[in-house]
Amino acid sequence: MNASSRYWNIWRINPAHERLGYTKFLVHLAQEFIQNQIANYRKNDIQDTLFQYFQARKSTVDVLNSAQAGLCLRCYVSEPILKACKKIYFPFSGNNSFTYKELLRFVLDDDGQKLIILDHDGKTQLILDDKGEAKKAAYQFFTVKVLQTFNPNSQSSMSLDSWAFLQTKQNPELKAFLSDFGFKPLSDWALLNRTRPKQLEGLSEHSRHLVEVFHGVYRRDRREQQPKGARKCPDPSSAQLQEMLAELQKRNQIINHTDGLMQALKSVAMELRQYDIWSNREPLEFQDSDTGNYTPRQDLPYDSINPENLEKREFADLLHDKLMLTLGDGIKKQISDRITKLQKSKKYASLSQQFIPGLRLYYVEAMSLRDIAPRLGMTSWDQARRVLNPGELLRNVRTYCVQNLLETILQKAQEKGLSTNPPEPDYLKNLAEQIEAFADGEVFQQAAEELKAGKNRSMDSVYAQQLRLYL
Repeated sequence: MNASSRYWNIWRINPAHERLGYTKFLVHLAQEFIQNQIANYRKNDIQDTLFQYFQARKSTVDVLNSAQAGLCLRCYVSEPILKACKKIYFPFSGNNSFTYKELLRFVLDDDGQKLIILDHDGKTQLILDDKGEAKKAAYQFFTVKVLQTFNPNSQSSMSLDSWAFLQTKQNPELKAFLSDFGFKPLSDWALLNRTRPKQLEGLSEHSRHLVEVFHGVYRRDRREQQPKGARKCPDPSSAQLQEMLAELQKRNQIINHTDGLMQALKSVAMELRQYDIWSNREPLEFQDSDTGNYTPRQDLPYDSINPENLEKREFADLLHDKLMLTLGDGIKKQISDRITKLQKSKKYASLSQQFIPGLRLYYVEAMSLRDIAPRLGMTSWDQARRVLNPGELLRNVRTYCVQNLLETILQKAQEKGLSTNPPEPDYLKNLAEQIEAFADGEVFQQAAEELKAGKNRSMDSVYAQQLRLYL
């Protein structure tokens, strides 16, 4: 099948198809647009060109072209949305509570019949009527929401397929539906509160002391004071934190103030979240309650490496451990490289020594670059941005981690005879996209969103916490 046909075939719900619940539908208008407007473009340029049309804001640009380009992109993202629903459903497939077809109604809501553009700020969907006039759409299509939030020139450079997959997993309505079947994201305090002995075994001695003291104070109060029906775990109170500090001192675990304790607890929660994300919320293996056997999760990156021929637990642990290890190594290396680059720069050599203090202000005190500049003796916000450039640092750390994960998994696949050496181009491309999606979903997407959050940003991502540990 012509790869470009993804831009004119849309996957949509079809209740009449009882077995699948969906069907592929040819959108003639999208096909004509591709063949008439960008037929001569190279394959890799088609998507970029479509986004240029779709995101155009100048009045001289043909509104109809923008809408038709958007229609082509809506067709394209319908496929990863469909695939995501099937993969999200897999953990629940054993209990017959619902089927993946019930998930489709939340996200596979586009029939490809309407022409949609975005308003000038890119936030509101507008529908074109028969006269070509744009009016606010009564219904917000999820396919368009995916395109609204995707930046083809993003620093994270995630593929559109991976972005659509991740946005589907994070769809609020879909997550609310799944929460009725045990899919509930946990806060840091809930994770610490429910920590089990098996999880404690994998923590350092200091982290175990933190969790045990947290249980002794927070869990005690939670059990005694929790109103019936209350589920949300609030932040620890000042009195609770002071009591924890006193208990830690008795154990010769010295932390000087409550802010430091809060940060230490969040760091432990980060470790627990990495355990929990695979063991509870989205495990790589699922145990059959009747047989006791483990079934592999049909998700990244098992699509490219056959789990039947690879020790599943070994691979799951390898993938998880390698990501966290390379994240720390990547932060250390990229900070060192950045300082070296600044030292060699004629323009910024004198400011190279301010790089580490600047990162502390940005990631520890959550100060803006505009406020950091005078603190470090810099002349302007622009100079602080050029010296610190947290976006570039994040991008470089991401590249380092993805490349190292890819090399590790390829080596493991080749050892098991699952990949040729060198690997086939299609195999390598598919695996690289899956590794990117995995790394972005676990670490880099949230980190990138923090950078865009403005002056009231909260630096709580895994990346930010690891960077603070290094600093």
